Amino acid sequence: MKVLVLYDYPPAPGGLATQGDLLYRGLREIGVDAHPAHYESPQEKEWYYRWLAPDVVVGVGYWGHAPHIILHPQRFGVRAVPWVVADGYVANYQEVFNKLPLILATSNWVRDVYKRDGLDVSNFKILPVGCDTDAFVPRDRDDPKVRTIRESLGIAPDEIMILTVGGDAASKGGQEVMQALAMIDHKAPDWKYVCKVWPQVRTEHQNLADMQLAAQLGIDKKVIFATSRISRGFMPYLMAACDIYAAPSRLEGFGMIQVEANACGKPVIGIKAMGLLDTMVHGETAFLADVAQEIRARETIVGADQGYKEGHRVIFKRPRTVDFRASIHDIANYLMDLMTDAALRKTMGEAGRKRVVELFDYRAVARQFVDITTRTLGRRKRSNGTQRQRPGRTGETRGD
Repeated sequence: MKVLVLYDYPPAPGGLATQGDLLYRGLREIGVDAHPAHYESPQEKEWYYRWLAPDVVVGVGYWGHAPHIILHPQRFGVRAVPWVVADGYVANYQEVFNKLPLILATSNWVRDVYKRDGLDVSNFKILPVGCDTDAFVPRDRDDPKVRTIRESLGIAPDEIMILTVGGDAASKGGQEVMQALAMIDHKAPDWKYVCKVWPQVRTEHQNLADMQLAAQLGIDKKVIFATSRISRGFMPYLMAACDIYAAPSRLEGFGMIQVEANACGKPVIGIKAMGLLDTMVHGETAFLADVAQEIRARETIVGADQGYKEGHRVIFKRPRTVDFRASIHDIANYLMDLMTDAALRKTMGEAGRKRVVELFDYRAVARQFVDITTRTLGRRKRSNGTQRQRPGRTGETRGD
C-alpha cells in the first residue's frame, strides 16, 4: 500500500500538523510505503502523483481545505481521503464531500457536526488522532528535567500544579477553571495554575482578559501565564510536571492534549461533550463536568478561506451552537477531589495511560487507517470516476 499524507509539513507544533505527522510516522513504522507533503504545495503533490502513484492520498484538515486535499488529487485521478476536524460551523463543498467513498473524522462529534451542516455522513468513518506514547510517558516528579520545569515556573515541591495548554486558555476552559479555583481556594491545598499559551497576535487580547479575570478573582498570584514558544519535545516534560490537567474546553473535536495528559499518567478534568466523550472515560480516566451553557449564533460571515465570496453572510434556519461552557461547580468539586487525594490521581492516571496505549497509540491508529481504507476502498488505485491525467506544469495547476 502506498500512501501520500498531506498536512502542514514539515510539522509545526500545532494540532493538525501533529495529527498528520503521527499518521505518517505510524504508517512507516508498520511497513506502509508512506510519504509526507505539504497540503498547499501543488508542485510537490504532483511530483508524488507522478512517481509514487499512491493508492490513497489522505489530507488532514477541515472542509475549507477541500481544494488542496480533495480536488487537487482528484484532478490527477488520485484517490482522495480527507481526515477532517470540525473547524468552523458552516460546511461548504457539500457536493464534493458527498461524492467521496470515504471520509475520516476524528470523533463522533465531528461527524455529527458535518451531518448538521447538511452532509450525508454515511461515508464517514471515525479515526482518532494518534498519540506518541513513547514520548508522553509517566515520569517521576524527581526527574531532573521535570523538577527543573516546576522550579522555573515557581512551583514549590508541596504545591499542586494544575495545567492548561492551548493557543489561548479561555478556549480550553481556562476561565471556568479559574472561577472554580477561586471558589475552593480557602479550603484547597496549596496550588498553582499554569496556563501555557502560544504567543500570537490573535490571542494577545484574550490572554490579557484572562489575566484580568484572575486579578478580579483575587487569585492572580497563583495563576501563571507562560507565553513563550516551545517545541513538541518539551511538551512531555511540561505535562509530567503537573499533577492535574484541566481543560473543560469550550470547543473540542478530539482533545489531543487531554489524551497526551492521560498518556503521561495524569488525571484530566474536561467537559461532558464533544470529542471528549470519545477520548475520556468519566470517573475512570477523567472527570467530565456537565455542560452549563451552550452559546448559539443565528448567523455568521464567511469568506474565501471557507469557499465563499468574501463577506458572505450565512443565516441559519436554526441557531447553531458555537461553543460550550462547563459547570463551574462541577469543576470545583472535581478539583477538590483530585487535589486532596494523591491516590485517586495515581489511579486515574494509570487507567488513562492504559487506555491511551491500547486505543490511541499512533501505530495503532495507523493500523486502523489501513484496515478502514482497505475494507472500504479495496486496493484499486483510481476512483471518483476520473481518468489519470498528465500533470501540467505547476504554474498551470495553481488554481486548486
